[in-house]
Amino acid sequence: MNYERREKIKELFKVKEIITLKELSSLFPEVSTMTLRRDLEYFEHEGLIMTIRGGCKVLEHHKMPSEDNYEDRAVSNVVAKMQVAKAAVPYLESGRSVFIDSGSTMMCLAKLIPNMNFSVTTNAPNIALEILRHSQTTVNIVGGLINRANLADSGAQALAFIKSVNIDIAFIAPAGLSAAGGFSCGNYAECEVKRAVIKKANKVILLMDSSKVGKSLAYTFANFKDIDVLITNERLPENLYIAAIKGGVEVRSLDF
Repeated sequence: MNYERREKIKELFKVKEIITLKELSSLFPEVSTMTLRRDLEYFEHEGLIMTIRGGCKVLEHHKMPSEDNYEDRAVSNVVAKMQVAKAAVPYLESGRSVFIDSGSTMMCLAKLIPNMNFSVTTNAPNIALEILRHSQTTVNIVGGLINRANLADSGAQALAFIKSVNIDIAFIAPAGLSAAGGFSCGNYAECEVKRAVIKKANKVILLMDSSKVGKSLAYTFANFKDIDVLITNERLPENLYIAAIKGGVEVRSLDF
């Protein structure tokens, strides 16, 4: 029933910019106002709307380029992603507290991680399960709402967990990089998680295959000044490379 109601509410997003709770109550008279508020909170976590007094405002970003589903990304650019992930492994250090982001490139990294004595925190259940194969590695997973499209936890619970842990090294995956948009992703709640991790981490390493270059998604979570290392399989365009160097970033382009 929740699914059917939410699908009907999503249809409204295509035709209306502002939707009030009063309107929703008239459409779903059998549902309490509290339940409808929870529906709006759900869509806000998904990055489709912004709640306002008495209802919500539909965001335009879902008409912009968005991230592909995890299943699609997991089988695209696999060689490049494995190369990038392999180059990231030497940055792991025994005894450290490490954060590993969600995404297909991070799954490549998870598959390559050696059985070492360090602590991993992740917002991706599939990555947590992959790393649990190692007997010496401690795995923590943040709570929160799981995005079915990319298997990432986010939301207030995830942010609270991140605030409670120390992070030495963070491995982050962007969905896009452009001169105007910086490092971006397509979901507001996940953008907030990435920002929180970057703020807590002593060292931030971004892993990115070249297909992300030139893409600008809805939400910017970092610029070059916010990161320490960028690993990619191909040399960046000259303007981005210069911006990275000026930002103090160690750039590792694997074709050089």
